[in-house]
Amino acid sequence: MKNTETKKSPVEQAAEDLFNFATDRTDIKEVMFGLHEEADINRNTVEYELPFLKIITVGWSISYFISHTPYKNKLTENYWKSIREFSQGLTETTELMTGKTIDYFQVLKDRLNMYVDAMNENTDAKEPAVIIGPEFARVCGNREDVFTIMTGSRLFIATAGSVKSYLEEMKLR
Repeated sequence: MKNTETKKSPVEQAAEDLFNFATDRTDIKEVMFGLHEEADINRNTVEYELPFLKIITVGWSISYFISHTPYKNKLTENYWKSIREFSQGLTETTELMTGKTIDYFQVLKDRLNMYVDAMNENTDAKEPAVIIGPEFARVCGNREDVFTIMTGSRLFIATAGSVKSYLEEMKLR
């Protein structure tokens, strides 16, 4: 019997792998466990926002770490296409279960724009995590809570580092 399955290009495989990483919640649980008990924040809000931050960080990291490669656009396009499909599924499921329509892809776009705008307004920051942490805490409801700032920064740094390592391992960087 002939194998009708076509082999994926390295870029297609990378987009799939990075999508799977972005939507895996294992590290979200670990980060939530590490959120200090004295954090002055609604923990449910933090748990709701962390997956958005992770997905956005993966997408941002792809563009950032391979900005000058000929396959950046293809990898970025494939990644965000998968995220759009995933978001549509979440939107439909939420609507069926609650009767409310929440456009998860629009939420992701809004959050991405928020983080990018914050980075563009603070170009003197030495590291993006210095901007991301406070913005994450702000969207969670308390920009001044150091524990929430650290939680957002920690997830951003770990996620971006994982994407960078993966791209290097796949020789795409």
